[in-house]
Amino acid sequence: MKVLIIGDVVGKPGRNILTDYLERKKSEYDLIIVNGENAAAGFGLTEKIAKQFYEIGVDAITSGNHIWDKKEMVEYLKTDHKILRPLNYPKGVSGVGWNIFTTPAGEKVGVVSLQGRIFMPPIDCPFQRITEVLDEIRKQTTNIVVDFHAEATSEKMAMGRFLDGKVSVVLGTHTHIQTSDSRILDGGTGYITDVGMTGSHDGIIGMTVDSVLPRFLTSLPTKFAICNDNVRINGIEVELDQYGKCSDIKRIDLSIEELDFADFL
Repeated sequence: MKVLIIGDVVGKPGRNILTDYLERKKSEYDLIIVNGENAAAGFGLTEKIAKQFYEIGVDAITSGNHIWDKKEMVEYLKTDHKILRPLNYPKGVSGVGWNIFTTPAGEKVGVVSLQGRIFMPPIDCPFQRITEVLDEIRKQTTNIVVDFHAEATSEKMAMGRFLDGKVSVVLGTHTHIQTSDSRILDGGTGYITDVGMTGSHDGIIGMTVDSVLPRFLTSLPTKFAICNDNVRINGIEVELDQYGKCSDIKRIDLSIEELDFADFL
């Protein structure tokens, strides 16, 4: 089974290059997972954008702390369970933190959205909360993908080691910077500290330099603006074997021009 996992999609530039990529490549994948918490102008997600994702071939949408930025999502998450809010928000919060998705061939994949706590909002322990649901997921499938939306590299690496051999893939999101440490851990779990960002790579994590830099220089709040330059798609392709182990992991980091050139070759 081949699964595509795309890092934080930021605004319209990110949505556009994702659409271009999937028009060419979606037939190569059995399941497509996208982190969509920054898809609406960089902050949050909307019902309209979620449905656009489904139309272009996305199967599951993971998220993080920005999933609540558009207030409509509080109600919408009650009914659309293809969108996952972090599992370790307090119990009773709308939405679900994991779900089972079925590929066209009938294979099942459990997808979990988790959020870290270091330099992040003080929510429930992600290590405890995923432990509570793993047995239930494994009753249905050994194919399990975990999106760990966290700031600290140490916390992400700890989660990778904690879940090694228990899930198929642990991938980090949130920092918008792709790391070069993609690998298969000793227990057969695919791992990367951060899959990166699908959006502009010439600004500051998807936003224009002019709108972000003043905040660092003055410590005053500023309104961020989406950057449109050097748009790239970031993510990983993973292959899972019949036992739910990761047999291959490959990073994706392409501009639309590089994608056109790759198609030409």
